[in-house]
Amino acid sequence: MSSTEDRRFEVLRAIVADYVSTQEPVGSRALVERHSLGVSSATVRNDMAVLEAEGYIAQPHTSSGRVPTDKGYRQFVDRIADVKPLSPSERRAILEFLENGVDLDDVLRRGVRLLAQLTRQVAVVQYPTLSVSSVRHLEVVALTPARLLLVLITDSGRVDQRIVELGDVIDDENLSQLRRLLGGALEGKRLAAASAAVAELAENSPPALRDAMIRSATVLIESLVEHPEERLVLGGTANLTRNAADFAGDAGFPGSLRAVLEALEEQVVVLKLLAVTQDTRTVTVRIGEETQVEEMRGTSVISTGYGSAGMVLGGMGVLGPTRMDYPGTIASVAAVARYIGEVLAER
Repeated sequence: MSSTEDRRFEVLRAIVADYVSTQEPVGSRALVERHSLGVSSATVRNDMAVLEAEGYIAQPHTSSGRVPTDKGYRQFVDRIADVKPLSPSERRAILEFLENGVDLDDVLRRGVRLLAQLTRQVAVVQYPTLSVSSVRHLEVVALTPARLLLVLITDSGRVDQRIVELGDVIDDENLSQLRRLLGGALEGKRLAAASAAVAELAENSPPALRDAMIRSATVLIESLVEHPEERLVLGGTANLTRNAADFAGDAGFPGSLRAVLEALEEQVVVLKLLAVTQDTRTVTVRIGEETQVEEMRGTSVISTGYGSAGMVLGGMGVLGPTRMDYPGTIASVAAVARYIGEVLAER
């Protein structure tokens, strides 16, 4: 890239930095005063004219300064050379906070709350995708001679407890056989395969166990089937109101604050935005219309995958106005996702 293009990018970078900080259109005089660009005011004005002609910045009102466009933010994000890493103390604080989570639900809730606080945006995390989860262990506990507690634990840290009401009492010998058969059919299998295995087991169980097996299988299949409505945790939605001025248009208009809030309520919209995140090593940034969601055209979504041992368990990230601190937000999303993966891998 030529020195002229490099200089123009520095002007664009300065405009992005000032606009993110002040929320005010940026003029050439302010750029010269605030940044050491090493060129005259006339050169800065010429560079701004070229950037505007190429669609990287725009003038929202006559006689006002310039603001970055979606194209300008994209250019800025694509050329971020250094994302400021979190300090050792910040990383320790994140890890300790997440490690204190008592179970999967608590870890994910803590992760969302922490990410919303770090970025001051809306944070979202997807529950581990059941299609990639396997059954780690099944515990069968007799609460009474005619009532069982089934505790299903997956390798993603999910713990599901269900009660089985038996039609008759079950003795210790049959309980032991039931526990052995169910464990052998489920443990180590992906959830879809486990569901099929337990259904087949119910059909072929010994006569003495037939009724208890059918009742147990019916309850287990409910646990093994994915429930899309339970797959997301959101936090920091109120942060959108802090940036209400960033969302143009009347209430209900695509890109307005109301439209964004309504889209967030439709979990399928957010799941679609996270669906492309299939790598724990890459942070994806979608700006404005790149989200391909009309209601969210005034937003940016920064997301990544979380998981362990090379397996992506789900996606997580933040959503906010296109005017956001991209380097800091990228660093926070990457760090929280990494530590959620580490914490879940240890459980």
